[in-house]
This record gives sequence, C-alpha cells and structure tokens, in this order.
Amino acid sequence: MNICVFCSAANLDERYTAPAAEFAELMGKGGHTLVWGGSDVGLMKLMADGVQAHGGRLIGVSVEFLAAKARKNADEMVITTDLAARKAELLARADAIVIMVGGIGTLDEATEILELKKHGLHAKPVVLLNTAGFYDGIKEQLRRMEDEGFLPVPLTELVLFAEDGVSALAYMEEFTGLQ
Repeated sequence: MNICVFCSAANLDERYTAPAAEFAELMGKGGHTLVWGGSDVGLMKLMADGVQAHGGRLIGVSVEFLAAKARKNADEMVITTDLAARKAELLARADAIVIMVGGIGTLDEATEILELKKHGLHAKPVVLLNTAGFYDGIKEQLRRMEDEGFLPVPLTELVLFAEDGVSALAYMEEFTGLQ
C-alpha cells in the first residue's frame, strides 16, 4: 500500500520521534511504500530512514524551493513547481493518508485533504495520528464543527483519530483491503 505521510521536517522531541520510528518500522516490515514530502531532514528523514531500513519503498514529492533538502536515495523523487502541485501529486500517489505531528505546512495539508474528502473528491482513508495528544485541540474543534452542523458528512467518514501506529495501519489495511 502507498501511504502518504504528512509530517514535520523539524527535529523533534522523543515523545514524537519514538512513535514515528515505530510507525515507520511497521510500514517497512509490512512492505508498504512511504509517499512523503521528500525532505531528508527532521521527522521526514526519520520516517524515510525507518521505512527504508525495514524493507519499504520511498516515493518523495518535493518542491523546487526545497529540492536541495530532498533525499538522494529515494526509490523515486518528483520535484513539483509549487506546493499546490506537490499536494496534488502526494494525494494522487497515495492509497491512504496519515497526518503526523507537524507545523503550518502539515496543518495546511491536513485541512486540504479533509476538505477534498468532504466534497467526495477522494475516498481514501485519512488517519490523524494523535501522538502525545498533539491534535487534541483539532479533534475537539472538528467535533464542534460536526455538532454545530458545519460538516455535511459525519466526522467518522472524514478522519480516524489514532493514538498509535498499530491501530492506524490496521485501519488503513481494513479500509483499503491492501496489505
């Protein structure tokens, strides 16, 4: 399965890196392909290292202004002209999407993926990996949006909140039928 992972390019605390490393190992051992932003720094590097070290493949999708940070030994690397093209390429190559901890770029990717799914422009499973409660606030806000009628579809049809990589991967495999 091609799993798109949106995550930070920052170097982060172990409370975020340890669960990411565990998820990367699960992906690699499961023979999955990481589809990611292509950067060879921070959490993106950790994910790519872990997937590759455990037998998985890497498809990077970088953008021209970040091409210097792109991983050199990815199985495939695509360089897009801008962030919009990058997000479209990431979605096109994915069977499932996981949103890990990240900053404004990750938040932008997450909201666009959820908006596209809300409108039926893709039906891929989306998992928000809530490591160390990082996304508790967003989870609460999305529930409020649902409760107050701002979401035209049930929240459970848009995104699954997972507390660990094992449950995230199990959900994606069940949803897609791909293992």
